[in-house]
Amino acid sequence: MKKLVLSRLQDFIKNRLNHEIKGTPVNPVKFETVGLDDSVLGKYIEEYKLNQSEIVVLLIALVPHISPEFFNNIIAEYLPNGGDFPEFGGVKGKNHRGLLPTGETALYILAGHDIDKRLEIAGLFDEEHLFAQKNILYLEPVPPGEPKMSGKLILDDEYIDLFISGKISRPKLGSDFPAQRIFTNFTWQNLVLKAKTLNEVYELETWLNYNEQLLEKWNLQDKIKPGYQVLFYGPSGTGKTLTACLLGKYTGRDVYRVDLSMVISKYIGETEKNLSGLFNKAENKNWILFFDEADSLFGKRTNVRDAHDKYANQEVSYLLQRVESYKGLVILASNMKGNIDSAFTRRFNAFVEFELPGVEERQKLWELYLPAKKFLQSNISPEELATNFELTGANIVNIVQYAGLLTIKKKNKRLEKEDLLLSIRKEYKKEGKILQK
Repeated sequence: MKKLVLSRLQDFIKNRLNHEIKGTPVNPVKFETVGLDDSVLGKYIEEYKLNQSEIVVLLIALVPHISPEFFNNIIAEYLPNGGDFPEFGGVKGKNHRGLLPTGETALYILAGHDIDKRLEIAGLFDEEHLFAQKNILYLEPVPPGEPKMSGKLILDDEYIDLFISGKISRPKLGSDFPAQRIFTNFTWQNLVLKAKTLNEVYELETWLNYNEQLLEKWNLQDKIKPGYQVLFYGPSGTGKTLTACLLGKYTGRDVYRVDLSMVISKYIGETEKNLSGLFNKAENKNWILFFDEADSLFGKRTNVRDAHDKYANQEVSYLLQRVESYKGLVILASNMKGNIDSAFTRRFNAFVEFELPGVEERQKLWELYLPAKKFLQSNISPEELATNFELTGANIVNIVQYAGLLTIKKKNKRLEKEDLLLSIRKEYKKEGKILQK
């Protein structure tokens, strides 16, 4: 934010204070986007055609992140001996030493004591307003019984980064964001699936690439749900996570795997709160949300025997509503289709089964992941390995990795069949299987 913009905002606030405290006539300051035209913030204001009140609220929320002393310096001019100024609003932070603006701050700066104008400005914080719809800024919830407008004015972290540095920083896994971005360096050639499954995956890619055009150009926003929900089901290691990553990679979308251990809480209402924060953050970002091992959250509801069952079922109902209203792609992954609550499955747009690879797919996987022939003993045959051992792609990756490490440890130049078979036995044992051959 340029000095000229800070100066204009300062003049705007002082004009209000002069009128309210000193009784001087109102001298409206036209808050034009002077100094913002070539900035990301200026382009954002232009794109969404923000009016003067909206621009001022946006700048009020942003300025503490740039000039911590901004509000304190202005108020000090009018209260040189200190003292309380409740009309102006504002709160102190835990670490921040300056004043942090609240909804009351915005009402006072824009409307003073004009009740009708204050009611009008309060509408900027309604759920229907652009600020809420785009999750740009909001009022921090207040304790029961306290005025809503006394809540701290919160500008979303991503917009703070965008307006200050010109780019959005991706959120990181933490207590306030229970998801982690996942990606892959692999390509579609690395995804070995049966033809039917692969065709269904490509259909998802088609939705991701063209659904927005379908809704907007054909004017079908009110007839077709904007989001898409799909269930990936099948044994572990068959490519569900890799598929999600590739869909994101080839459609230009970030993929976030939801950490269900951080979402699910034994405390009543906490699970819904965690989910709400996640979906609010994801809105309008075009993210793909990937719920791995989704059974723990999307599992079948129980008969109500006690209060715990009642609230557990409420969590599922809330989740159903949020998943349905999400405008992007939501992928649930489960080992078994039958583990997912029928309330979800009835509303899914698609089911994609990831079957165990057959001989043909296993051979492709061995050919894909084994090192070049110059590093292999001549008696190692991908076709033979595929025929004799029922393994998933993840199993084969583990086997090649372990056998390769053994080869290097022995200072051998080539991977020996004996070490490969030893690695296969190890993988079978890990899976609780008995190797017959």
